[in-house]
Parts: sequence; structure tokens; C-alpha cells
Amino acid sequence: MSSRSVPEVERGVKARGRGGLVRLRAALPASAGELVDEYERHLRLERGLSAHTVRAYVGDVVSLLGFLHGVEAAGKTVGDDEPAGDVAALAGLDVGELRAWLAEQHKAGVSRTTLSRRAAAARTFTAWARRVGKLEQDPGSRLVAPRPHRTLPGVLRPEQAEQLMKASSAGAAERDPVALRDHALLELLYATGVRVAELCGLDVGDVEFGRRVIRVLGKGGKERTVPFGVPAEKALRSWLDDGRPVLAERAGGEAAEALFLGVRGRRLDPRSVRRVVHDGVGSVHGAVDMGPHGLRHSAATHLLEGGADLRSVQELLGHATLATTQLYTHVTVERLKAIHDRSHPRAR
Repeated sequence: MSSRSVPEVERGVKARGRGGLVRLRAALPASAGELVDEYERHLRLERGLSAHTVRAYVGDVVSLLGFLHGVEAAGKTVGDDEPAGDVAALAGLDVGELRAWLAEQHKAGVSRTTLSRRAAAARTFTAWARRVGKLEQDPGSRLVAPRPHRTLPGVLRPEQAEQLMKASSAGAAERDPVALRDHALLELLYATGVRVAELCGLDVGDVEFGRRVIRVLGKGGKERTVPFGVPAEKALRSWLDDGRPVLAERAGGEAAEALFLGVRGRRLDPRSVRRVVHDGVGSVHGAVDMGPHGLRHSAATHLLEGGADLRSVQELLGHATLATTQLYTHVTVERLKAIHDRSHPRAR
């Protein structure tokens, strides 16, 4: 079993940055590197996962195989002066090694939530390896990780969401194309609760104004239809009529189908959307700092507080399981408790 000190593990954790991960992946034995490549193709092509999810899964597997083979990002074998040879990729992988991998990350201060996610990634990987004949047994099936802390997400109050939309509407009134775009994307994010990657992947043809819905390609390549309201419709029409044509001219047709464009006329990227949301929410008095996912949380919370049933909210958000959607019921219960504490004469 591999044995490393806490500082070594901390370096391994920090190497999870994109550059460190590339170096660690390159330092693996050839057989392990080929296995990672094969697993990545499976995630992308067969399971159709998003680039972000694939990157996270592959990063966890690279970390696991680096631990298994005693390899650091610099390509050295820990505790041995000889370089890692071309050994069997999964030689010695058992539930003990999986537990040791997680235990050393725990010593390095990795959170329970992250440990739980990495354990799930390891189980997914070993199940795949067993299925394709890389392992005789599936050690991941016996791996138990600590339950993650389910923290309540920060959300806007309805009046704060209204203030955000009014502020962006005031900017759009100047008819600047970027302001029109920002107002439209804020309205659509809050109206639909879509993920930022889903928003950026929308094409003009995905908007149906007649029914006031958008067709969204979600996780796993699953398509769903999500409705939006009149304010989002007005903002989208203004953007498409007066804002988008101005920015589209700058791309020379390169992003002709994208619904939202950047200042150079190309498809808008998630980083730009996060900046728009951060700046917009920052102007709202008393609001917690948040990005696009915060607007998604807010939309789900306000739907439930407004009387929507849990199953419908699950469908709108594109959650694979109802358990994920149930997180928002905790948010609404916490608010009810706070109102009760403030208002009921027998609350205290």
C-alpha cells in the first residue's frame, strides 16, 4: 500500500489544478495513462457527459492512479529511487487502497463533500473497469465515504430578484447591445433556472416565442423544454431585434446560430455570464454574492415558495433524481422557521 506524508498529499491536492493534473497524468505508467484515455473516451462518447463533468471524473481517476502507483506530478515514485515502470494499470487496486487514498486526502484537509464526490467518482470508475474486463472484482462496490454536508445555497429574496431585474432593465433602456444582452440573459436565467452551460449552449432556434419555451440540452445529452415568462420574452425580443445583430456583425458568421454572443460576436462563454451575474447581484442591496448557479437556486426556491410541486421543479431544472431537488425544500423550511420565530408570539 502506498504511504505518503501529509505535505506530499497536500501537493497532490494542489496539483489538481489543470496544469498539475496534466503533469500528473503524464507521469503515470504507460498502461495507466492508456486506461485513463480509454475511460475519458467512454465518458465523453458513450455517456455523453459535459466537458466539466468529464474533467472532474478524469481528474479524480488520475489522482487515484497516481496514488496507487506512488507517482507525483514530477514523475517520481514516492519512497523509491526507481521510476514507475510500465506495470499493470490497476495492479493492487482493492478497497484498502481506495480507503487509503481517501484517508490521506482527509488528512490533507479535503472537505467531506469533496471526499464524497471523489469516492463516487472512484466507484463509477471501478464499476466501468470491472464491466470492460480491466478488473476481476469491483472494489468500489465496498467503498463507503462520509456523507457530504448539504449546505443551504445562498438565494435572493423575491424583492432582491426584482431589484436585480429592474437595474438591468434600466441599463438596457439605453439600447446598448451588451446591456440588452445582459438583461436578456439575467431574465432568462432567473425565469428558467437553467445551468450556465445550458444557457451558453442555446441557439436562436431553441427559443419558441409562440409557446414561450426554450429547448435545453442538459446533462447526459438529455433535452428538456422549459417555459419562461413575459418579462424574459420582452428582454429576449429586444436583444434579438436590437442587440444581437450589432454583435453578430463582428464575428463574420462564426457564431451565426448562438443565442447569446460576446463582444466579439462569438458564442458567449460561461465565464462571461458569471461576470455579468456577479456584477448585477453586487448592485443589489443586502444580496449575497452569487453566480449563475445562485440564480438557479433562487428560481427553484421561489417556485416552491410559490406553490410549485417538487416533481415539476425537478423536471424544470433537469435533475436526474428527486433527492437533488429536495435540497430546496430545506431552504423554504428554513425561511418558514425564520418567519415563525419573528412572528409567532409563542415561538420563543
